Amino acid sequence: MPHCTPKRKKVTRGLGTSARKGGKVPASFARVIRWIAPALRQLLLLRHAKSAWDDPGLSDHSRPLTVRGRAAAGAMRQAMLGLALSPDVVLVSSARRTVQTLEALEPWEETPLIEPMDALYLATAPELLKILHGVAETARSVMVIGHNPGLHELAVLLTGSARDPADARRLSEGYPTGALAEFALSGPWGTLAAGGGRLHRFLCPRDLPQLAI
Repeated sequence: MPHCTPKRKKVTRGLGTSARKGGKVPASFARVIRWIAPALRQLLLLRHAKSAWDDPGLSDHSRPLTVRGRAAAGAMRQAMLGLALSPDVVLVSSARRTVQTLEALEPWEETPLIEPMDALYLATAPELLKILHGVAETARSVMVIGHNPGLHELAVLLTGSARDPADARRLSEGYPTGALAEFALSGPWGTLAAGGGRLHRFLCPRDLPQLAI
């Protein structure tokens, strides 16, 4: 049976090539469905699911997800639905494996604004932080789908406190493929800095009952 998903919303107006490659989210990206009421914001950092290495003819940027990776991403979608994690904006690396991870999260209950960004491909923690500084302050919840080691380094950098110290300890030890970190941020995107996030949860595919063996 064919799998039908709604058309993703993507912001293109006002996004020139230099802006997309330079890593700055422009002011026109402020058009989000939900507007901030409280000061608290949410940041979701998702590493792409497990990808294939079995085709030496493919560039790193073109590597797809494995069957196991697709299953893990689909299980993460169910977990996100159960936890009511629904971003307003999704910033995704333009690599094939990150885009396919995003596709496995669809359909959304409320479709977010989605922007593939070349600048997110293998971005370092400082580069990721710079991109987040450019997010419109009207965005309540932002998801970044990216790569290690930058994503892991950013998550460790942002963790100022944690709801569960065990999650903070696990995060410090590693960031497996398909893992998701959820942060609460008390300040604006433009001032996000080291220690500026409270880690609410760190969820790995192996934690999900669908994938438990």
